[in-house]
Amino acid sequence: MKAAFITQTGSPEVIQVGELPMPRPQKKEALIRVSAVATNPIDTYFRSGLVPMPAPFPYVIGCDFVGVIEELGEDSENLTIGQRVWGSNQGMLGRQGTFAEFICVNQDWIYPAPEGVEDIQIVAASLTAITAHLGLFQFGDLQEEDTVFINGGTGGVGSMAVQIAKAKGARVITTVGSAEKAKIAEELGADMVLNYKTDDLSVRIKEFTAGKGVQVWYETHREQDFGRIIDLMSPRGRVIVMAGRQSKPIIPIGPFYVKCLSLHGFAMFNCTPMEQWICAEEINDLLSEQKLKALIGLQLPLEQAALAHKVQETGTLPDGKSLFGKVVLTI
Repeated sequence: MKAAFITQTGSPEVIQVGELPMPRPQKKEALIRVSAVATNPIDTYFRSGLVPMPAPFPYVIGCDFVGVIEELGEDSENLTIGQRVWGSNQGMLGRQGTFAEFICVNQDWIYPAPEGVEDIQIVAASLTAITAHLGLFQFGDLQEEDTVFINGGTGGVGSMAVQIAKAKGARVITTVGSAEKAKIAEELGADMVLNYKTDDLSVRIKEFTAGKGVQVWYETHREQDFGRIIDLMSPRGRVIVMAGRQSKPIIPIGPFYVKCLSLHGFAMFNCTPMEQWICAEEINDLLSEQKLKALIGLQLPLEQAALAHKVQETGTLPDGKSLFGKVVLTI
């Protein structure tokens, strides 16, 4: 079968596209014919060796997939041959990845694909939507009519978080860096869109919340300003962080504990199959109801997996423009 894989960590140039042996489904696994995959920042961390992971070489890259079940291993439950499915969390913790014509996936990480939704939409939403949902609900305990601030409302996770929070009934504040992105954030459902380059975020957020603060702060950026965050939180507010491996911010402890705030950090791939299954069920509903849409910036064939990683890593398209949306590959 054709696959994109590495035999060592390094730059995007270490990615090879060639033939690998067909995998065979083991107990509680399904053999899936893959139709589409997507790239994520975490993929580049694994490939480069920045984040060490158990990697049996040759190591197929990629976390996300959409495809059709071709064969079932022993004791596979709630799955059928010919079923269209999707998933994430592959290509990590010793599991082979998804950039291949065929993959074997444990049933715990397989979700039924919603009817009437394109493969590229499902796969572009998969990891980022699960991450957004986990942060908002598993860790942020977002409630209807809460005010949530999402830093970076047109990014991969941010755009998903804006839509999911709005579908929950929350009031959504988000940031962008241009008028073009502001328009998109508004179309995604944000109630207040702020340009972090020109707007005084503290003044505008206090005005929007009538000085009461936000209940959930979803921080997608790698550098965090906890002085401002804590000042803008409501009592008993929840702060969510999920990026910034090298970040070492100063946290003003006094106002943090006086407001009874909580700080939650998480990495999606450390969450349990059951925690992520809950996310997937609601994501399916939102996709089916057209309340969730992934932004797609570039679509490539599998043969250009190295280019996909280069674009993901640099944020720059082949024509020199900035990447805006997910990189999706079809097989």
